[in-house]
Amino acid sequence: MRFPQREALVVGHQRYTYLELLGLASTIAQLIAQNDQEPHHPLAAILAHRSITAYAGVLGILGAGRGYVPLNPKYPVLRTSSMLQTAGCNVVVVGRECHATLTNLLSTIHRPLTVILPDVPSTDQFCKTFPQHSFFSCPGNSPSDFQLHSGAAATDIAYLLFTSGSTGRPKGVPISHENVSSYLQFIRQTYHICERDRFSQTFDLTFDLSIHDMFLCWGHGACLFCLPESSAMLPAKFIREHGLTFWFSVPSVIGILSKMRLLQPGSFPSLRYSLFCGEPLPASYAYLFQEAAPNSIVENLYGPTETTIAISCYRWNQSESPKDSQNGITPIGWVFPAQQCHIVNDALHDVKPSEIGELCLSGSQVSRGYWNEPHKTSERFVRLPNGGDAVWYRTGDLVRQDEKGCLHFCGRTDEQVKVRGYRVELQEIDAVLRQICGSEQVASIPLQTGYDTPTGIVGFVCGSRQFQEHMVLARCRETLPEYMVPSRIVFITEMPLNANGKIDRGSLGRRFCHEQL
Repeated sequence: MRFPQREALVVGHQRYTYLELLGLASTIAQLIAQNDQEPHHPLAAILAHRSITAYAGVLGILGAGRGYVPLNPKYPVLRTSSMLQTAGCNVVVVGRECHATLTNLLSTIHRPLTVILPDVPSTDQFCKTFPQHSFFSCPGNSPSDFQLHSGAAATDIAYLLFTSGSTGRPKGVPISHENVSSYLQFIRQTYHICERDRFSQTFDLTFDLSIHDMFLCWGHGACLFCLPESSAMLPAKFIREHGLTFWFSVPSVIGILSKMRLLQPGSFPSLRYSLFCGEPLPASYAYLFQEAAPNSIVENLYGPTETTIAISCYRWNQSESPKDSQNGITPIGWVFPAQQCHIVNDALHDVKPSEIGELCLSGSQVSRGYWNEPHKTSERFVRLPNGGDAVWYRTGDLVRQDEKGCLHFCGRTDEQVKVRGYRVELQEIDAVLRQICGSEQVASIPLQTGYDTPTGIVGFVCGSRQFQEHMVLARCRETLPEYMVPSRIVFITEMPLNANGKIDRGSLGRRFCHEQL
């Protein structure tokens, strides 16, 4: 550690040096190594939120030679329990801010767990309440001299994230150290970072874009500024107060700032880089943010979770980019030089130049498949007729490549949408509505206006008048995370069908907008 007293992390009003952050990480790693009953399991979970324990826990788990599985305290406990059990983790690191969630979670887990509680002086109460589990706290505040593990193999799992699944339950995406290293190597060459930089941290740990912030920042001795929940969607004051130099968020934030008239020209002079990812970036948003951050490079990043954070980029130019944009949407740009892409038709053959097709990706950033889901893996990770021996990930994203080789996002092949940057499979919401209402005639649609990305979901149910809207929504909250819970449930007498006899979501969307429900 070259500069132990340099600031590494700011959370709320608390500032932590590299010595403090890595000291706590070392202690957590030591507790895992000394108390784990299954030392060869590749994963450990972290249940913490915007705290020193959240970030030290990630480093501690990695330092113990494990991959980390982030659990979100804002998710319903049944969903979190399912993720924990699917991952098979026998170790959970928990922050003080999540103790209430932990109590509810442990009530659903019957196999013994090792629970690390770094920021409590005593575990007695937990031990009495849950004698089947083992609890350990940090012995003191002094930094540990435990050596963080640094010998991970390239194929070892760095982290496991869960995304919305079309079958009604989330699927796990394991990302290897090689995947992450490949991404970080390109990003470090692209952006000129120094120890004086100040990075934003707007994403929850369950969102893979958080990895970019943490490891790009700490890899250069810079400081990470964690936005409080209250500032996450209205960060203008936070950016100015802390003099941030690197900004990374979903494009929706720009729309909110614009509507609140917080994007005046020159508003953010300290920013050097402004990155956006997770959903389509309207060209008007990019233009506005560039005006607000005149000293900044504005860049649009694209990449599914399966391809490690981002795999293509487009750099905004105030004079040329509006002409490059199509249908008011900023291009997703060019795939990183060390990665590969094909644009294919339904038969997986390459489409003609400038034709729309499905984007398939391969390379060192692409995951090998889904966690313990061989059938889903074989559906999405395939061989292409013109793709050589490589395995290609079918993104489900429709794109078109222009004469310059630049990629443009044109929609989806399926019914997946993005809500505030989160992937949402509408079929997963449908499955929950079917179970609650006992009706096969259900459908969910994104709530969307103009070029804005969806702000929510509306659920339609046919033939279940015995249910009331508030009852259905309450049951949805027991299973679905907040961003997937419909904002409205609309009961209808007949479900519109298309020519193939399938539910016509487009017709429902037009009816919803027309009737202003």
